[in-house]
Amino acid sequence: MTPQFEEATRRIVTARTGRTPFAGLPSGLQPRSESAAYDLQDMVRDQLIGAGYGRLVGYKVGCTTPVMQRYLNIDHPCAGNMLSRGLSRSGAVLPFKDFVQPGIECEIAVELWQPLEATKAPFDLPTVAAAVGAVFAAIEVVDDRYVHWRSLDAQTLIADDFFHAGLILGQRQTHWTAATLGADLSALKGAAWVNGVEVGRGQGADIMGNPLEALVWLANHCARRGVSLPKGTLVSLGSLIQTHWLQPGDAAEIEIERLGTVKLTYARA
Repeated sequence: MTPQFEEATRRIVTARTGRTPFAGLPSGLQPRSESAAYDLQDMVRDQLIGAGYGRLVGYKVGCTTPVMQRYLNIDHPCAGNMLSRGLSRSGAVLPFKDFVQPGIECEIAVELWQPLEATKAPFDLPTVAAAVGAVFAAIEVVDDRYVHWRSLDAQTLIADDFFHAGLILGQRQTHWTAATLGADLSALKGAAWVNGVEVGRGQGADIMGNPLEALVWLANHCARRGVSLPKGTLVSLGSLIQTHWLQPGDAAEIEIERLGTVKLTYARA
């Protein structure tokens, strides 16, 4: 750990835990590559765990759909850590004051019932499909915790978990087989509403042509870093809609065919 990485970690964690809009890192502290950004992300994760944000339970994969790649102007997947304090079930009511500017994304999430060991990489679709034990409709809670996020590069966003702030899970669904899982998830249609007004819709195939491709990407990405995905890992595969930013009191709902609905409200207080 270099002094520069220590200082970059301190700045990101201080802004995040204090819910202070983050202006970015000065040039001398910015990660110079995506590899360095993920190293910095690891350090941020460890500091957040120490600050009471819970244990590592999984990962979000962002920028896996054309709508999100256009919105963020990033043309490749990016991963972020998912900590247990951010997990909730459908119907959750979250205090708006716990965020800088919260938003929602409409996601398909999976849970591994078999590990994906780094030593067994590279992974492909049949391998990751066999490891998936459950599927969920999910709302990814994101937070625009920045002074102006469009001024930040992908490396800085990666270091800060790529907007991730939590995951709201629907009912666990297990009625698929590995042989059909990819095709079945690709066919699913999903939509999101805020205060009863539709704000976006999409289809599973929007996620890299097959949602499981996002899991393939993550497993191989982690393996290159010497990281395995253990049994029980949750992975959110990417948003079917463009991020929708919310206001105090807003009620959000998503629905994905055959996976069900997920509801979330941001309390005014």
